[in-house]
Amino acid sequence: MTSWEQVYQKWETFQDLDANLKNELTKLNGNQLALEDAFYKELTFGTGGMRGIIGPGINRMNIYTIRKAVNGLANYLLEHTVNVKDRGVVIAYDSRHMSKEFAIETAKVLGVFGITAYVFKSLRPTPLLSFAVRYLGTVSGIMITASHNPPEYNGFKVYNEDGGQITPNQAADIIACIQQTDDELLVPYMDQATLEKEELINWIGNEIDNAYLEKLIDISKLPAEEREQEKAIPIVFTPLHGTAYELVSQGLAQLNFTNVHVVEEQAVPDPEFSTVKSPNPEEHQAFTRAIQQGKKHDAAILLATDPDADRLGVAVKDDTGNYQVLTGNQLGALMLDYILSHSDSALLKSGRMLKTVVTSELGKAVADYYGITTINTLTGFKYIGEKIREFDATGETFVFGYEESYGYLTSSFARDKDAIQAAMMASEMAYYWKNKGKTLHDALHELYERHGYYKEDMTSLTLKGKQGSEQIAKIMATIRSEPLQEIADLCVKATEDYLIGQRYTLDNPENIEAIELPKENMMKFILEQHSWVCLRPSGTEPKIKCYYGVCTENEKESIQRVSALKQAMERILEQIIEG
Repeated sequence: MTSWEQVYQKWETFQDLDANLKNELTKLNGNQLALEDAFYKELTFGTGGMRGIIGPGINRMNIYTIRKAVNGLANYLLEHTVNVKDRGVVIAYDSRHMSKEFAIETAKVLGVFGITAYVFKSLRPTPLLSFAVRYLGTVSGIMITASHNPPEYNGFKVYNEDGGQITPNQAADIIACIQQTDDELLVPYMDQATLEKEELINWIGNEIDNAYLEKLIDISKLPAEEREQEKAIPIVFTPLHGTAYELVSQGLAQLNFTNVHVVEEQAVPDPEFSTVKSPNPEEHQAFTRAIQQGKKHDAAILLATDPDADRLGVAVKDDTGNYQVLTGNQLGALMLDYILSHSDSALLKSGRMLKTVVTSELGKAVADYYGITTINTLTGFKYIGEKIREFDATGETFVFGYEESYGYLTSSFARDKDAIQAAMMASEMAYYWKNKGKTLHDALHELYERHGYYKEDMTSLTLKGKQGSEQIAKIMATIRSEPLQEIADLCVKATEDYLIGQRYTLDNPENIEAIELPKENMMKFILEQHSWVCLRPSGTEPKIKCYYGVCTENEKESIQRVSALKQAMERILEQIIEG
């Protein structure tokens, strides 16, 4: 009997197994492939937490894998932080299947340790959880969400006492504590009635929402008197069946945007996300209904937030009058330019812009134009949050942070990407340019004319299950052992391997530079003619992603070049998988 079969047998014979999970396990009887995938390894707890398919097994999201993770986290908190029991942990959850149940299970395990849990009475966005950690002064925060993953997924996302996602070092210590728990089926927990009787669970109403909204109004760059004026610019907003409806609507209302149209059928929380193929605003199909309403109301801007409201997508009218979905790189550069053009000289002097290494270099060009320093981080907003915390000590000023995957942060009262902040800034920006007789599409092309035609693209290759994990590992191992020397007829000038933290040039491979960033399984190739390619396995999904960036003096040439890079890398990846 193999090791996974032994774990499966333990679950199957466990007398007190949750009835729903027992039924699901019975349905899998005889399906060896499905059973192996559910039991062959423990669900990975990465640098942000864990995410996976809901169901029975140690490689799935269920009450037992949640309990084990919380048990480890509680031990970590008691060992590494102070006043844990008094300060407590705040817990929020989104609209997904089992989200509230997992939130309550989390509180049940914390209660065994005497740690108070602050739990929202109803679903809330991820950025509000980040804010709540700071507002309440808790030692940690937990968000039950799988962001924009398919409906069968859920996740467990951990925040540190600063309100940021846990850092790699913190994650390593938490993982070590989790691994000390031998049997996920036997983790102790309290029942909800005892939790409430002993006041180890506190239910949160609207008080944190109200405090957040007070902070939100201050991110506006408009003069005080103009904030008070009615803004009749037509806006269409869809929360894509998630958590953003209340806060985005209230945020726009308090800035006096009076012509906001909500896609009502997508305003209803729905764990199946029944009106879209995927609740991901990066995918253009998510805008289908918003575009229909946009045409009806002649909207200047369309806003779409993902289910946990940490990502924002925006669509604007192009030269033909059709709606064009902006990329994260484009929207980020536009917001950065708007913020910096409305900032005083003192802010510009100490200001810092944060972006990831796979985010467009257009952002750096904009920052350079205003004399702002750009700092690159690894992919993931945890690194941006970590940098903001450093600024608290160094006196540097956080101005803006973003990543290409629709994540933006304008003000550091939250420490994770915040689609609610971004929705306010994008709407205000559209209002500003409309008053100048221009669309955001016009404003974007002004940036291109000033800085160059930066274009980006990405390949996202989904490789599921055990076989998929092995294929992703094979791709990275092959690329490392046989470094690329040219891609689409562009020579590789330098290779950056973030796993070993080294950068070397092709013409002088002995001249090795250290990369002063945490280690991550990622490789970036700096090409001639202002081009680059970066290969990175996802930390939260069964995917390997390849990012491409170019810059030329005209749009057509940039589109052709980025397309050539994409085709060349996809051929290389296919050959490695098949070889």
